[in-house]
Amino acid sequence: MSKIDQQCIDTIRFLAVDMVEKANSGHPGLPLDAAPMAYVLWSHFLRHNPHNPQWPNRDRFVLSAGHGSALLYSLLFLAGYDLSLDDLQHFRQWGSKTPGHPERGHTPGVEVTTGPLGQGFANAVGMAIAEAHLAARYNRERYKVVDHYTYVLASDGDLMEGVASEAASLAGHLKLGKLICLYDDNEVTLAGSTSVTFTENCEQRFQAYGWHTVLVEDGNDLASIEQAIHQAQREVARPSLIRVHTHIGFGSPVQDSYKAHGSPLGKDAVRATKQKLGWPLEPDFFVPGEVFAYMREAVKLGADLENEWMQCMSGYLTDYPQLHAELMTRLNGELPPGWDAHIPHFDADPEGLATREASGKVMNAMAPHLPALVGGSADLDPSTKTALSEFGNFDPPQTGQLEPLQIPQSEWAYTGRNIHFGVREHAMGSIVNGLAAHGGFIPYGATFLVFSDYMRPPIRLAALMGLHVVHVFTHDSIALGEDGPTHQPVEHLAGLRAMPNALVIRPADANETAVAWKVAVQSQDRPVLLALTRQKVPTLDRNVCGSAEGLRQGAYILRDAPDGRPQLLLMASGSEVSLILAAAEQLAQEGLAVRCISMPCQELFDALPQAQRDEVLPPAITARVAVEAASPFGWDKYLGGQGIMLGIDRFGASASDKVLLREFGFTAEHVCAAARAVCQGH
Repeated sequence: MSKIDQQCIDTIRFLAVDMVEKANSGHPGLPLDAAPMAYVLWSHFLRHNPHNPQWPNRDRFVLSAGHGSALLYSLLFLAGYDLSLDDLQHFRQWGSKTPGHPERGHTPGVEVTTGPLGQGFANAVGMAIAEAHLAARYNRERYKVVDHYTYVLASDGDLMEGVASEAASLAGHLKLGKLICLYDDNEVTLAGSTSVTFTENCEQRFQAYGWHTVLVEDGNDLASIEQAIHQAQREVARPSLIRVHTHIGFGSPVQDSYKAHGSPLGKDAVRATKQKLGWPLEPDFFVPGEVFAYMREAVKLGADLENEWMQCMSGYLTDYPQLHAELMTRLNGELPPGWDAHIPHFDADPEGLATREASGKVMNAMAPHLPALVGGSADLDPSTKTALSEFGNFDPPQTGQLEPLQIPQSEWAYTGRNIHFGVREHAMGSIVNGLAAHGGFIPYGATFLVFSDYMRPPIRLAALMGLHVVHVFTHDSIALGEDGPTHQPVEHLAGLRAMPNALVIRPADANETAVAWKVAVQSQDRPVLLALTRQKVPTLDRNVCGSAEGLRQGAYILRDAPDGRPQLLLMASGSEVSLILAAAEQLAQEGLAVRCISMPCQELFDALPQAQRDEVLPPAITARVAVEAASPFGWDKYLGGQGIMLGIDRFGASASDKVLLREFGFTAEHVCAAARAVCQGH
C-alpha cells in the first residue's frame, strides 16, 4: 500500500469518526472497516462527475448499509461534490446536508435513501435492470450511450433481510452482470456477533442464486480488492458478490465488538484509535493537503468522462436522431408529445367492467407512445391486467451475449418492457424504486391490495424520496369474493392514505381509471397507488354525471340535487360510488335533495384550498353519509360530528362478492336507511 493510499483511507476513516464524535451520535464501526474497499472503488473504478451528480451515464454507488453514512459523506466531500467540511461538522444536526442516514435529493451524490437494511441492495438491482434495458434499447454499434456499472456496499444485516434475498434471486436469474456488491463481512451486528443468528455460507447462497462470488480475506488488502473488482467486471453474465472480510471498528479499542457499531467511540477511544493508526490527534476533521489534491482529481476526471460521453451523444444524434430524442426525453423525465392521445373513453354501460380491466386497456393504449412505462407484477399479470401486450418480456441473454447479432434486434435480451418479478412483492417495490432513481423510467409494480403489506417499506421510501413510481393494487375490497379474509383488504386503504407524499387513488369506473392513470403519469414527485376492483362496476353515464376529470381535484360533485341545494351529502370511493347513485335515486323519490360525491383521492382533495373543498362539501350541510368497503378510519374529517360512515370494522369472509356485499351492508337499501337516520337527526 502506497503512502498516499494509506493517507486517503485514514482521512476517510477519521473524518467519519470525527463526525460521529462531534454529533455524539452515529455509527463509527463501518467507516473504520470499510474505508479501504470504498477508497479502492472510488479512486480506481467509479466513473462519476462530482460537479454533475446527475450525469446520466455515471456509475451508480449505493450505500445499502446506510447507517455508515459518515463513510459516504467523507467520500463525497473528498471527491469534490457540493459538500463542505462545515457540512461534515454538522453531521446529524437540524438543517444539515449530512443527515443520520443518506437521503436522496438532500445530499448531492446520494443515489437513494438508505438505512432500512436490504432496501439499498434491492434498489441497486433495479438500477442494474435500468441500465440493461436502456443499453439494449438504445446502444448501437460505435455508440455505447448507456454503459455503466451499479455498485452496492452491503453489510451482514443487509444480507439477512428477506428483501435482499428476493432481489438477489431475481438478479441472478436475470444475469445482471453489471451489478457488483461489495459485502462488508465484519461478522458483527448491532446486538452482537453474527454467530448468534447468521452462520450460513453467503457465498454458496449467492452462487445458488446464479451469482459470481469472490472472497477477499483481508479488508485492508487493496490489491486483492482491486483484483476482485476487475474480476467482477469481466464476469458479464452474472452479478458479482465480493465478500470482504473486515474488522468492525478497525484500529479502535472496541474493534470486532458490537460496541463499535452504533455509538460514538468516546474521546479516549478516539485518541487511542488515532494513535494506533498513526493519525494526528489534532485538529479534528484533519485533511492532509496531498490527500485533498489526490482525491479531488475526480473532478477533472469526471468532467473528461462526461465530455467524452457528450461527444459520443453528438455523433449518436447525427446517426440516430429519433433514438437520441427518445432517450433524452426519458432521461430528462419529460413526457413525449401525444403520450395520452390514445387513452380510450369508455361509453356508459350499466354492466360496465372491472377497473383493473379498464386499467389494462389504458396502459396498453399509452404504452406505444410512452416508452418509459416499464414494469410488471408479482406473478399476477393475468389477474392485475398489467402486461404490456406488444412489448415483450425483460429476459436475460440465453447465450451470454447481450446483443447476439444473428437474431433481430427486437428480440435482443433485456429489450422487453414486462418485468416478471415472481412472487417477490417486497423486492418488486424496492426494484421499481431503483428504476425510478436511475432515471429514464415510469416504473410500475402490481399485486393485490392486501399484499401491499409485503411492500410497505419501499412504498414509504418512494414517498420519502419523491420517486415517480406507480403501484397497481387490484382486488381492492371484500368483493374479490371466495378467496376469503386472507385476501380481502380492510385496513389497507387507511394505512396507505396515512403515508405522507403519496397519492392513493380508488377510481369509481373505467373513465375515472383513465384519468387516474393520467394523474399517475404526470405526478413526477411522489408515488401513486391505484386501488382497483376485481369485480365489474358500472361505467357511469357522463352526460348526467360530472366529468371524470373531476378526479384531479380528489373529490367532485358527481350528481347534484336538482336546484343545487342539497339536504344530504352522499360520498363514496371506487366500487361504492355506483351504490350511492342508486341510493340517491330512491331517496329522491322520497323527496330528499341529495348530492352524490365521488372521492377517489383524499390526498388531492385535502390539498385544495378550503374554499374549493367547501364547494364540494358545504359546511352548512351536516347530514352526510360516506360509503367505502374498507376501514372507516380517516373518514371522520369529511363526516363532521353527525355523519354516518358505512365501512368495515372486521375482517371479511369467504363467499361470492354479491353475498359478501349484501351481508356486510353494502346495498342501496342500507345506504338509504343510513341516510334517513342521519336526516332525522337534523
